[in-house]
Amino acid sequence: MIERVWSLWTGLTRASVEAPKPGEICVVVSPESLLCPPGWVGIVRIEGATLATVPDDQMVDRVRLALGQSDPITALEPAEVVGPAWLSYLDPADFVPCGGDVERLPVGHPAVKDLIARVDQADADEAGLDGIASDAFVVRDADEVISASGYRPWLDTAAHLSVLTAPGGRGQGLARVVASAAAADALDRGLVPQWRARVEPSRRVAGALGFREVGSQVRLRLPFEGD
Repeated sequence: MIERVWSLWTGLTRASVEAPKPGEICVVVSPESLLCPPGWVGIVRIEGATLATVPDDQMVDRVRLALGQSDPITALEPAEVVGPAWLSYLDPADFVPCGGDVERLPVGHPAVKDLIARVDQADADEAGLDGIASDAFVVRDADEVISASGYRPWLDTAAHLSVLTAPGGRGQGLARVVASAAAADALDRGLVPQWRARVEPSRRVAGALGFREVGSQVRLRLPFEGD
């Protein structure tokens, strides 16, 4: 599974690069990297190996030196930070399904859009449910969708899962139920389910389903001289 995960991330660099080995630090110049927004630094750590993309040659040594330190984010003094987010992946042999009364709705269904509209914007942005390309797997309370999950394929390798539960439905295990259905669908399609979490409750849901946490991702905007 880890080979497929590294194939995903090296592909997202949009550069010719091999996966680093545990203990190695690889910094590659790629202005078109999909690890981060344009002009930013993208850093991925997986099982002790580090891969980073930078927008120009001038940042290579600076970033490589910082990544060898105990606190690279502090060392780089970024103007803006997104993350870290913890990365987990699901091997079929580790999957712990969670059954429930799940309904399958086509992508863009009004009931799913209504759920997104009912939650705080920050929660909606974090979940990214409006970006899924798969069907949505939902749980309803009466006619109202209160929890939903789906995924977006990444490079025909991973299925990046999104999960969103309305505030009134939280704490009932619904995220696990809908995410289980979405993960099962992704596995059936030969994709590696990917879970990216920034808060502890999300990490616990992933772990309960059998996802294995293998690393982290962070995106940094470094200041230009004069900022």
